[in-house]
Amino acid sequence: MEGKSRVGSFVDKAKPYICMVSLQFGYAGMNIITKVSLNRGMSHYVLVVYRHAFATAVIAPFALILERNIRPKITFSIFMQIFVLGLLGPVIDQNFYYAGLKFTSPTFSCAMSNMLPAMTFVMAVVCRMEILDMKKIRCQAKVLGTAVTVAGAMLMTLYKGEVVEMFWSRYIHPKTYQPATTTTTTVDADKDWVKGSILLIIATFAWASFFILQNVTMRRYTAPYSLTCLVCFMGTLQSIVVTLAMEHKPNVWAIGFDMNLLAAAYAGIVTSSIAYYVQGLVMHKRGPVFVTAFSPLMMIIVAIMGSFILAEKIYLGGILGAILIVMGLYSVLWGKYKEYKEKEEEAIIEAVKDMKNQMKVGSAEDLEANNDIEMQKNRELAMAPTLAFSASVPAPPMLAVEARKP
Repeated sequence: MEGKSRVGSFVDKAKPYICMVSLQFGYAGMNIITKVSLNRGMSHYVLVVYRHAFATAVIAPFALILERNIRPKITFSIFMQIFVLGLLGPVIDQNFYYAGLKFTSPTFSCAMSNMLPAMTFVMAVVCRMEILDMKKIRCQAKVLGTAVTVAGAMLMTLYKGEVVEMFWSRYIHPKTYQPATTTTTTVDADKDWVKGSILLIIATFAWASFFILQNVTMRRYTAPYSLTCLVCFMGTLQSIVVTLAMEHKPNVWAIGFDMNLLAAAYAGIVTSSIAYYVQGLVMHKRGPVFVTAFSPLMMIIVAIMGSFILAEKIYLGGILGAILIVMGLYSVLWGKYKEYKEKEEEAIIEAVKDMKNQMKVGSAEDLEANNDIEMQKNRELAMAPTLAFSASVPAPPMLAVEARKP
């Protein structure tokens, strides 16, 4: 029994980590598939619409069935929060991210997105969701880890270095394979890296704001399936308005059984409906900084998958930046783990104090009750002898006294 309880306890503690690592694989697949779809001419505005239409259709049955009795009422303030969530996530973040992805590459886009933990951490400190006490080692670890993560992402962006040959490159893509040279390769002329970087920074800021607001909304609207469905539905409506304003050709809406449909369905089911729900649950337990701290893993996964599928070249700067990012990630996670353990210990201490206070109150009430019983007994004992004495000594009759006189 003890072994089973230990295994169950380990699984419960490992669930947030397993969920977030799995989500990064899902996000990495979305980057690769979406890049292929965008290269084939699909509008990223239309992709966002179809993506969240799929997400709404998938998550709606779960919300209607599983949360039909626990769904809170939607007030005006909650509606406005859902409206802003749909604007920040589905509309601003994803449209700008897809535009930046189109101008750059999946690996570069993921590297720029690694600023997400830093932005979220700073915004959480400003919003007082994170308490920053630099006297504690865990806070120093989170700050240092955030700085190292950003430094690694910037190293990947600003420094490429030599091409690093992967042993599978010449066998998987023999036609496009070229041996590495000592000179740094130039960027393709059709990629506007500066414009793409600006778009990706805006998208990352919107995504960090989405995490902060989602954490606030979930405290008031405690139905995660319904909240995910409403955010996706609101994002679909807003994205339709944006697409109609930006795309004036009717043929952009055409979609068939091809890569465009796969990209929309995959992004909607995996990285919208499932991702919004899972990261919302994990965020409710561990906070927004914990959730965003795993985003650097996506860049490493995309770099490896991109070299397999898209024949992307991996540079020395990318490898060095990935090492820094992993070091920063573990530093942030270590700080969050220590913070989580401190909160658990404080909760246990508070529970013990409450039990002691209840025991003190209970013992005081018992003592008072015992005192009342003792006082009642003393009263009864004090009255009992008086009645016995008065009954045992009757007064002599007056006639008998008069008869004895001479």
